[in-house]
Amino acid sequence: MNEQDLLLHRINLLEFHQRLLIKLLSHPNKGFYRLIIENGLSEREVNNFYRLCEELTVKLAEQKAEGFVHFHPLLNQLSAALPAHLKMEEVVKACLQQRLFEPLFMELRNYL
Repeated sequence: MNEQDLLLHRINLLEFHQRLLIKLLSHPNKGFYRLIIENGLSEREVNNFYRLCEELTVKLAEQKAEGFVHFHPLLNQLSAALPAHLKMEEVVKACLQQRLFEPLFMELRNYL
């Protein structure tokens, strides 16, 4: 990545974090936004995380309908996809605080 691309990347990251900070000002309970900013996650990483959570939410519903009672593999799948510097416990707590993908994270909380 050349210097110009790096600068553009940093500007995009700052703009993304600025949008989240503005949301945090009016809604301080948005713990996941805080986690994103504190860990320097990019908009692409966050969108990938949301997409995976949507997929896992569907899998959770399907597995519950089929009578599954253990969902540890879903936690493993999510954990493997997280950026290495994020801790699963923090992500679960922040998502529940912000009420993101509640059924999924309420279930995954049981496996931490």
